[in-house]
Amino acid sequence: MSETTSLRAKKIRSVILGFPRRNPVLSIAFVLAVVTSFLVPPDAEYAAYFDWKTLTCLFCVLAVVCALKNIRFFSLLAEKMVALTGNLRLAAIALVCITFLGSMLIANDMALLTFLPLGYFVLSSTGTERYMAPVFILQNIAANLGGMLTPFGNPQNLYLYSYFNIPDGEFFGIMFPPFLLSIALIIGCCFLLPRKPIALQTPPAEKLPVPKTVLYLALFALSIVIVFRVIPYWIGLCVIPAVLFFADRKALGQVDYGLLFTFFCFFIFAGNLSRIEAVHRLLDTLLQKNTLIFSALSCQVISNVPSAILLSRFTGDYRSLLRGVNIGGTGTLVASLASLITFRQYIRHNPNKKGYYIGLFSAFNFAFLIVLLIFCSFLK
Repeated sequence: MSETTSLRAKKIRSVILGFPRRNPVLSIAFVLAVVTSFLVPPDAEYAAYFDWKTLTCLFCVLAVVCALKNIRFFSLLAEKMVALTGNLRLAAIALVCITFLGSMLIANDMALLTFLPLGYFVLSSTGTERYMAPVFILQNIAANLGGMLTPFGNPQNLYLYSYFNIPDGEFFGIMFPPFLLSIALIIGCCFLLPRKPIALQTPPAEKLPVPKTVLYLALFALSIVIVFRVIPYWIGLCVIPAVLFFADRKALGQVDYGLLFTFFCFFIFAGNLSRIEAVHRLLDTLLQKNTLIFSALSCQVISNVPSAILLSRFTGDYRSLLRGVNIGGTGTLVASLASLITFRQYIRHNPNKKGYYIGLFSAFNFAFLIVLLIFCSFLK
């Protein structure tokens, strides 16, 4: 075997062996789908497992967001906003608010991938890197909780909104109280940071390409209209990829297909479990006792997206389930895929502070989880 062939084989082996570490949720979803397929062999009923509307809407939103990100739409607006602040506390509030609002529009994981680098830039360029852990953690919580208000803000929202066919007004009514409390708590935590004066250089006058900006915003509006069931989802599946194929082909390749395949695998897993009588009885009993608490706690172990897909098969109490899987995004590192993104970003800059980060992360997140659970337990 030549040296080139040997190096190529090692590279392929490294990619394969490293895949589960880089994509833990997807790997787990795939294994669960395969294992349960042995318990419930594939048959005609499998076709009913999949929510094609959710997958289509998610794909359309992700594709347009990638196109907007490629023209630096979000980062340019954020940079100008942060540049107006004069101290660390105000900068942190600006970063948190940007992430919070961003998660409502472009989903929590995409918001973090977009705005965490901005947070690092602000801290590193002003000599305040030692505050990176609390700032990153608050951005992470903002991303997980900010998306709760809109059907397209979090992947689990999009699924539950479609699965239970929740009316628009009712959806906002369910999530508005915990949303308001989350804003208050997150901004309140920012006041724990000092009012240390910082000076940010005004970003260079970089302009957005007007034609592409208008086109992509129009496509984003089309995606939202599809999510809200104004027009059939298949129209978006035809129009958006076709337009982006000519306007920004790269955006189609940047879509998080791993997330889409994760949904695909969890649809199989949840569908199979719902057909196993013992599991059906157990989950049905637990959810009848307290859907809110059980759904939030299940997120701590299997993450919020699979919890939403799985538990939706066993309860009709979508109000409690919707709140539970959104609040449940706080807590452990695995409660939300977004939290793993933040953790990886932090240790890349601070490889020797994993323990410190996890401890602080747990303190903040479990405090949020407990307060929000208590608050939501009093809601109808």
